[in-house]
Amino acid sequence: MSTITKLASVRPLSIVRSPTLCPQFNLHRSIMQSTIRHTSSPASGSRDPWPRQDLIPYDGTYPLGWKAGGLATGVKKKAETKDLTMVVSPHHPATASAVFTVNAFAAAPVQVSREIVQTHGRGAVEGLVVNSGCANACTGERGVKDAWAMAKAVDAALGGSTTTTTGEGARTLVMSTGVIGQHLQMDKITKGIDELTNVIADTHEAWLGAAEGIMTTDTFPKLRSQEFKTAKGAYRMAGWSKGAGMIHPNMATMLSSVFTDAAITKECLDKATRYAADRSFNAISIDGDTSTNDTFAVLANGAASDIKISDHNSPEFVEFQENLTNFAAELAKLIVRDGEGATKFVEIQVEGARTFTEAKTVASTIATSPLVKTAIYGKDANWGRIVCAVGYSGVPIKPEKVNLHVGGGDQELLHLFKDGAPFDVNEEKAAKILENEDILVKVNLGLGNEGAKMYTCDFSHGYISINADYRS
Repeated sequence: MSTITKLASVRPLSIVRSPTLCPQFNLHRSIMQSTIRHTSSPASGSRDPWPRQDLIPYDGTYPLGWKAGGLATGVKKKAETKDLTMVVSPHHPATASAVFTVNAFAAAPVQVSREIVQTHGRGAVEGLVVNSGCANACTGERGVKDAWAMAKAVDAALGGSTTTTTGEGARTLVMSTGVIGQHLQMDKITKGIDELTNVIADTHEAWLGAAEGIMTTDTFPKLRSQEFKTAKGAYRMAGWSKGAGMIHPNMATMLSSVFTDAAITKECLDKATRYAADRSFNAISIDGDTSTNDTFAVLANGAASDIKISDHNSPEFVEFQENLTNFAAELAKLIVRDGEGATKFVEIQVEGARTFTEAKTVASTIATSPLVKTAIYGKDANWGRIVCAVGYSGVPIKPEKVNLHVGGGDQELLHLFKDGAPFDVNEEKAAKILENEDILVKVNLGLGNEGAKMYTCDFSHGYISINADYRS
């Protein structure tokens, strides 16, 4: 089942899917990108330099009241490359919720955005501004001051004002991504914010430009949009994500934001955001590293006033939470598909666990095993490495109850390990399965009824090459 089919099947009678993808879109059949990272925007506006054309949307249906855009300020080595993004709701201040990195060296924008969400998250957030090329992490007091200055600059450009010179009144969330330990070029960024405020729009091209502006080693902009119809009315979501390396989130991931015109209370949005993060961005891993800047934010401006979601026990909330989770999962999977040096997309399903947490722990252990990831890259059905990872996950198991299947594409699952012992170890069939781009690893612990998923990719020579010369 493709990601799009999966999204549409959550509530087939209530969701209308807009034609946001290329006609040739097929997540399970396209060829993975080369290990060369084409990180700059096409100068002519053409998308030709980007690999994975099948994953770049041609149009979309966007939430009411939001305006977006991206431009080049000259911060990056290639001056024409977009490096600044803004998404704002000028006439409908938003309710905001966010999940941030737990890295002890939380970057300055994380510290600032966390405070803004706490102070103004109940319907008073203006929007979001992002710079790429510099993470503004491990930059001390100056870094924090610069992050506040970015937020204040957007507020001022939109006609608002902050209450203090230190920025406590700022109402725009801030994100940064790029090299750690460098200071922002604030003269270029503040000038860019003024310029960008004048060109932001609600068009598809403007939203695509915003997705471009957050890219670093990404090879294509990761943008999605969708309309959801319910018995009481409709609302829309748009979102982007970025990341290709330093990806193994704990409470968040890389940079990702979802913007909606749904009307929802802060309490309900917080609950839905956490639930969605645990089943999407917290369920992906590329290299096992947790970034200093990881942030997943959801902003709701209420411009679609047909529905007011205020009770987390209501059918409207349950539906919203489910829609947000599946929408976020699609954005998260795009990050894995663009993993640095990746040639395989791997879905790990763990079933038969006692709890969701135990299932997630086992799945995460498999997803982060270098031995498993290199075996998949080498198309080697070394099931022993997978079983070994299950055993050292820290979750109490009963080996005689463990079963393992692998699959790929439309091929039938191969039952490699049954009730704690080798079973259908068909090397020829396994080799054919591992020829596919999309690989499924399915583990049943035989202990209960809970399950979890993780999404990861293989480790290739390309990953080492990319990260060995990241700053050169």
